[in-house]
Amino acid sequence: MKIENRQQLLMALTVGVAVLYAADLVAIEPLAGWWKARAKTVAALRTQVHDGRLLVQREASLRNRWSNMRTNTLPANPSLAEQQMLKAFDNWSRESGAGINGITPQWNVDPSQDYLTLNCRVEAAGDLGTLSRFLYDIENDPMALKIESAELSSRDAAGQQLTLDLQISGLVLGSQMPSP
Repeated sequence: MKIENRQQLLMALTVGVAVLYAADLVAIEPLAGWWKARAKTVAALRTQVHDGRLLVQREASLRNRWSNMRTNTLPANPSLAEQQMLKAFDNWSRESGAGINGITPQWNVDPSQDYLTLNCRVEAAGDLGTLSRFLYDIENDPMALKIESAELSSRDAAGQQLTLDLQISGLVLGSQMPSP
């Protein structure tokens, strides 16, 4: 092969490689990125559709559960809500045999939310079985309550007399709630 032909061939190959490189930068890379993003979007949409189908299948049970939750919230009247909560603590302590040393109710009002919470700090005393039953009764009551924290401490050296400090919040739903 002649030197001139070889130079022309190398120039043509160099130009061809440069064109392919430019095409890769301009067209292929952006298209590949777009395709990957589209694939991720399609995968996310498929997951959402699957989750939506599962929700539709469980609609009746979810609506029943939500209805049950709404009917078991505390009343919108602050004094009635506190009275219901105190009465519930009295019932739970009688059923379990735990002694209530103190209950401190406090309302948590957030104007940006469509609900209120009645936070109660409760101090109960008894042995391990009594306090376990007390907690069990609270957890299994249908009232809309949440145990935020529980702290157990011993009142004697043998550990037979225990004190249970609870932070419990009760839920009040509704858009026309009076301020406590």
